[in-house]
Amino acid sequence: MSVPVAVTIAGSDSGAGAGIQADLKTFAALGVYGVSVLTALTAQNTRRVFAIHSVPADFIAAQMDAVFSDFEIAAVKIGMLGNAQTVEVVASGLARHRARHVVLDPVMTASSGDVLLDRSAIAALHRLIGTVDVLTPNLPEAAELLNVPIATNEAEMRAQAEKLLALGASAVLIKGGHCTGPESIDLLVESERCTRFGGPRSESRNTHGTGCTLSAAIAAGLAKGLPQTEAVREAKVYVTAAIVAADRLDLGAGPGPLHHFHAWW
Repeated sequence: MSVPVAVTIAGSDSGAGAGIQADLKTFAALGVYGVSVLTALTAQNTRRVFAIHSVPADFIAAQMDAVFSDFEIAAVKIGMLGNAQTVEVVASGLARHRARHVVLDPVMTASSGDVLLDRSAIAALHRLIGTVDVLTPNLPEAAELLNVPIATNEAEMRAQAEKLLALGASAVLIKGGHCTGPESIDLLVESERCTRFGGPRSESRNTHGTGCTLSAAIAAGLAKGLPQTEAVREAKVYVTAAIVAADRLDLGAGPGPLHHFHAWW
């Protein structure tokens, strides 16, 4: 039996709702074998991040060399990088191993509001964006990357996505969950088209790890050979169902995790 393999390059969430843990759950739920490269360790739960320990750059490189030299990596999901040195070593590793189907979730802040990326790393992140296939910023992240106000409507969202596209990414999925209104709108902006994904907002407060899960689900779809737009479409279906089912878990005192295995238990 041949199974597609995807790697997540991200931070660890000790509460297991986001980061490496959420990515590996997502890969497993979607029929992809997940391997991992840890960029940071966090002490966190559903309420807050208590501490962050960055993994040394040479050890990140060693992890990348280990997994890429032994597994046929069909897709890459990148999450929390933390600082400029980590961004640079990851970019170097991707180039060294000629990584394909790279999805970058530019994680900057935890759901609790705790900062997860040094602002001094923005310039390095711009260079990394130029090498990826899909960039998946939410509205605050897009604004931070461009040093502009947060978009408040679809026209502004598309304009910001096009500016991010100009940095070199093949596609930008700008996520409108922070907007108001009855619908949550995401836009997939590519060089010659813009695809609109809309749907009703979920009432669940348990949305910890939504961005990690969505980007991991897109990477899983790409690993399985889905076209880019279809990978995004199926990822959104999966994440929406995981949010709707999240209240069944009743975990933690803060915003809880998604139900990654909603189809099984």
